[in-house]
Amino acid sequence: MRRSLARALIRPLALAAACTAIPLASPPPAVADSVVVGGFPIDVSQAPWTVALASRDLFGGRRAGQFCGAVAVGRSTVLTAAHCLAEEALGVPPDRLRDLKVIAGRTDLLSGQGQEIAVREIRVNPAYDRRTNSGDFAVVGLADSLPPNAVVAMAGPGDPAYAPGTEALVSGWGDTTGAGTYARRLRAARVRVLSDELCARAYPGGPDGAYRADSMLCAGEPAGGPDGCQGDSGGPLVAQGRLIGLVSWGSGCGQPGLPGVYTRVSEVVRALQPAATTRARPSSST
Repeated sequence: MRRSLARALIRPLALAAACTAIPLASPPPAVADSVVVGGFPIDVSQAPWTVALASRDLFGGRRAGQFCGAVAVGRSTVLTAAHCLAEEALGVPPDRLRDLKVIAGRTDLLSGQGQEIAVREIRVNPAYDRRTNSGDFAVVGLADSLPPNAVVAMAGPGDPAYAPGTEALVSGWGDTTGAGTYARRLRAARVRVLSDELCARAYPGGPDGAYRADSMLCAGEPAGGPDGCQGDSGGPLVAQGRLIGLVSWGSGCGQPGLPGVYTRVSEVVRALQPAATTRARPSSST
């Protein structure tokens, strides 16, 4: 199923619960916010860093209010896609979602497994461009701590995990068919990192969007196959035990020549580095 560019950034996973997405006036490339087309079921213990953003008030309770994916990069810090928390997509500012939570350690969204942790802080990348989806990340601070084994390391600039041909795993609770069949249990798909040249040819600009190698990477199979689709933007792409991407956008689901596009995590690391350096700098004595 080819995804329309006129579609809203987030198709709510609780459409059956009468939630409606807010369409954008100037829609960016269609969001690829699932990871399960051509995938397989996994237990959360196999990818414990995979967490969900949820709001039952906004998206209903049929899937515990889950509307986007996210990934734990610290015991009280998760990353997700900036567009997941955009007012244009949610219909309200994210700080108005009083029941916004992160669901962690849970395979089945409707089970009592794991934790539901309140959100303490949201920092959307100020350089995020919703027209191009460049810089598509946000940092979410949690009110409680995750277990140490739930955290995945971020791959910085120059990490070999970004090399074309590297096998990676993407995980989440999204659409399993490309036709609105959303998963209740966690699923994953194996994909390969593709070269910037191939990605730029796939998305040179125009109706299918433009690939930017400085802030994006793409993964999948040139001939089509396992890919993202609808339902889990912000979810993790992990290679060689390190986080390399966040599910961001794409055109189609597993279509030949149109791989899924991810936020490049090395650029997230670079963007967050100045703040970390500033906090760590010792005060000078006079």
